[in-house]
Amino acid sequence: MTPAQSALIEAVRTALGPKAVITDPAAIDPWLHDWRGRYHGATPAILAPDDTSGVATIVRLAAEHRVALVPQGGNTSMVGGATPPADGSALILSLRRLDRVRSLDADDNLAIAEAGVILSDLHDAALAAGRRFPLTLGAKGSATIGGLSSTNAGGTQVLRFGTMRGLIAGVEAVLPDGLVHDGLSALKKDNRGYDLNQLLIGAEGTLGVITAVTLRLVPAIAARAVAWIGLASPIDALTLLRRLEAHTQAIESFELLPDDSLAAVLRHVPQTRAPLAGDHPWHVLIEAVATDRQAEPPATLLERLLAPALETGLIADATIAASEAQAEAFWRIRDSISESERATGPAAQHDISVPVAAMPRFMIDAAAACDARFPGTHASGFGHLGDGNVHFHVRAAPGTDPAHWYAEQAPVVTRFVHDLVVAAGGSISAEHGIGQMKLAELERLSAPARLAALRAIKAGLDPHGLMNPGKLVATPFAPLAALAPDAPKP
Repeated sequence: MTPAQSALIEAVRTALGPKAVITDPAAIDPWLHDWRGRYHGATPAILAPDDTSGVATIVRLAAEHRVALVPQGGNTSMVGGATPPADGSALILSLRRLDRVRSLDADDNLAIAEAGVILSDLHDAALAAGRRFPLTLGAKGSATIGGLSSTNAGGTQVLRFGTMRGLIAGVEAVLPDGLVHDGLSALKKDNRGYDLNQLLIGAEGTLGVITAVTLRLVPAIAARAVAWIGLASPIDALTLLRRLEAHTQAIESFELLPDDSLAAVLRHVPQTRAPLAGDHPWHVLIEAVATDRQAEPPATLLERLLAPALETGLIADATIAASEAQAEAFWRIRDSISESERATGPAAQHDISVPVAAMPRFMIDAAAACDARFPGTHASGFGHLGDGNVHFHVRAAPGTDPAHWYAEQAPVVTRFVHDLVVAAGGSISAEHGIGQMKLAELERLSAPARLAALRAIKAGLDPHGLMNPGKLVATPFAPLAALAPDAPKP
């Protein structure tokens, strides 16, 4: 622990009380490692305020003592975005005690939720008011609103409702100097220059700390239907999606996965079973909903729209969940893919996006290119077909040493995959963010104009590099002790 860190910890304890400081190594340890187990950090303390004023106090004191902070919520980042540096140079700023839903207005379809609110808890609060928050993902039981906002999370309903950015109507955040930006008002028109709310969304905590957001709600679901479909190719899947979209706006999710992803789940996740009899190269999971009880039941709608696809051979087989339990079982398969692939062995995992029209061909051609370029590996992709988001994984050859794979082979694979993505006009990060995992690749592949703008924004708002150092934008972090004797002190 450096003298500056020690001084900050004592200042925070004095200002906010003992509950705001955690120094027990056993209590800290679970928060030093990312969800995938790829990144491991160190820190002498976790600072845990319970309101926005406390966050502002900590950030202001950190700026005075020149101590870096790593904002953290549920610690579900897939790119090491919430893991502190391994050298212990930063303290964790935990937002988990900011866990209140401040308000929920069913008439205005708005809710104000603090950064530490767990996504599933927000779902429950909205449902109790006859509304819902239409963003969900596999980590809904631990992911927090602040983290979802800071990474512009996507999930399985982007097809209809967009990413977190489109669902946020206002932002409250503490800026790097400790000042509070109050942008929670859900104004439809506001032309006061740069949109600070949008700048903070997706910034991964590098420009400030989001403490609360105003979220858009939609009517609760009156009925839903979940279907599982077997078909021959991603190309057929996109054809099916376009046909469905031409006849209804009720489709909220359209998830595409190859047979090997299904097989991995069945092999490694207990109490899962194949939805269809027989083998199919590709599978689609569809959810259709109705918010009006007088509307055509979603199950009837899907039966009517899928029947012609079966008759013409566009799809090989289909089943519609006969109960909520079966619908949840279908979704459990989709939500367990990442878990099952971790159990399969080491892999280079890529969260990428390409234009929707190019996604089917990309999934086929990129997998073939990787298999040919790296003999013994196996590449495949799954994802959200309607928004072009592919989770593209290249699994190591059986028997490969994980440490050697991640240190030597995976970076080469990743560069190859990302080059394919850029050639297809895509993005190397669709919904997980850059974090520390993709920092070097963002620098390698970004246009000079983008990099210059990112660096200028970071330098302008956080000139000392104290906010989530080593993530998203590569900027030097200069602790106070490292300054030259004649350098200006904050």
